Amino acid sequence: MQNHRTIGIFGAGSIAVAMLDGILSQNIINPEDIYVTNKQNDEKLQVLREKYNVHTTRDYKEILSNCRYLIIAVKPIDIDNLLKQLKNDITDNHIIITLAAGVATSYVEDALGKKIQVIRAMPNTACKVRESATAIALGRYAKEEARNFAEEIFSSVGKVSIVEEDMMDAVTGLSGSGPAYVYLLMDALIEAGVKAGIPRPLSEELTVQTVYGAAKMVVETGQSPSKLRSEVTTPGGTTMAGMKVLENADFIGLIVKTVESAAKRSAEMMQERNSKCIVE
Repeated sequence: MQNHRTIGIFGAGSIAVAMLDGILSQNIINPEDIYVTNKQNDEKLQVLREKYNVHTTRDYKEILSNCRYLIIAVKPIDIDNLLKQLKNDITDNHIIITLAAGVATSYVEDALGKKIQVIRAMPNTACKVRESATAIALGRYAKEEARNFAEEIFSSVGKVSIVEEDMMDAVTGLSGSGPAYVYLLMDALIEAGVKAGIPRPLSEELTVQTVYGAAKMVVETGQSPSKLRSEVTTPGGTTMAGMKVLENADFIGLIVKTVESAAKRSAEMMQERNSKCIVE
């Protein structure tokens, strides 16, 4: 291998591309030390090659011979086939970082049949604006060097938390799927504004700024959401009237059930995978 800081990215979806953009914008890795491949979209690879000056190829042996870090950013349904194709040429010197939901580090280790360093990461779609909440869990053979490198590359697209792997299903349900819940809340606020008589463009503008401002208040003041909520909820006031509706509908309970359901599905995906044959 050319050096220890070389990356092969398997998959060219939105999160993979966002990571690529972050890594290069922060000068973490040089373009010539990055290889990208995907399943079948030649046009996408051409765009990435021309935009970022990275290598693109469908020759997995070329990637494995030139790259130490292998970022697996394919869909969970495609990971078994990918591991099967990598198995014969991968070595103990490679380090794998997986982004697939419901795929444990032990599954990857066992599938490859090697004591290989594996890190499981769960970023979210805010990678695109470099505000992802990314959780990282270490496999049984992962060392400090690999952990530090993973922290570095994911920090280029947001904030990173190191967690125990038994928390990853819950993390998937919370921060991995969380942006979708927030977008649904925003859709609801927009529709509420429209029904209250606000023109849709203005309702959208007010909603976006309200959500952005609320999140920024938490970040910049360091106060808890509960504290900030109490400050704006005056007894007998308009906010209190709205909050009573949410409380009567058990809004918090619904959100808890939402996260629990997503976390449960993540665990089920792993169970379904384990019930199948390990990559031969």
